[in-house]
This record gives sequence, structure tokens and C-alpha cells, in this order.
Amino acid sequence: MNKIFLIVGFLISLNSFSQDTTLHKTVDTSSVIVHKDPRLDLLVKKQIQINEETSRDARRVSKGYRLLVINTNNREEAAAAKTKVYTYFPELKSYLLYQAPYFKLKVGNFKEKKEAEDYQKRLEKYFPKGVFIMNDTIEIKLDKEAETVSRN
Repeated sequence: MNKIFLIVGFLISLNSFSQDTTLHKTVDTSSVIVHKDPRLDLLVKKQIQINEETSRDARRVSKGYRLLVINTNNREEAAAAKTKVYTYFPELKSYLLYQAPYFKLKVGNFKEKKEAEDYQKRLEKYFPKGVFIMNDTIEIKLDKEAETVSRN
């Protein structure tokens, strides 16, 4: 008889345990509530503005011409050519590119082909293997006056 009371008592306790867990069900939702400092939005807007101002110059590009001074698989030769261009033509911006397995040195940002031809003749004195005019995307430098007008 004691065994029957134990079994009945055990079943009653299980029943009450299962009832307790069903009473405390939580409701699962698919939404999330975020509590944040409103100053974070101001910081994000400020960073967007800074990024816009600092990258504006990098986006000023156009179609134009550059001079291919050297195309070699020897890095030292390409670096020496870049130094030579910088020594004799400091006004020209040079671009040393690596397109496996070659190093290419391109110089200048010429809007007009005539201007590129003039520099081509001058550079051929220092690079007798040849300097070639290439169509390329060039960097555009705006005048300070035009830049001030466009910002206002």
C-alpha cells in the first residue's frame, strides 16, 4: 500500500510540475527593441560628411592620356626609371603598376593628346627604347577658384 501512495504522490507531483511550467510560458516575438544613445546618429552623420569631403578629390577623374615609359619584369629597372622621371620631370606624376609579371611605369595626366606628344618627345631622350602614349583614366586637378565656386 505504501508503494501505491508513493506512485500516486509521484504522479501528482509530476502533474503539478507540468502545470507550473505551462503557466509561465513566455511569448516569443520576432521584433527587437534597441536602446541607443541618440548621439550615435549624429556621429554617423558627421563621419559620412568627413568621408565625402576627403574622398571628393579622389573621384575627380576623366578620360585622357598617359605615357608608358617602361614595361619590364625587373622591379629595380622600373624603380630606376621612376627615379629618373622624377629627377628630370618633377611636374609629372608617376604611377608604378604591377600587372603580373610586368611592372609598368606610366606618367602624366594629359587631357590633350598634343600635350602628351610634347612630353613624349622630351622623355624619349632619357628612355631610348620608346615612350608610348596610352588612353587612360586620368586625375583632374581643378583650379582653386573653380573649386571654391562649386562648393558655394
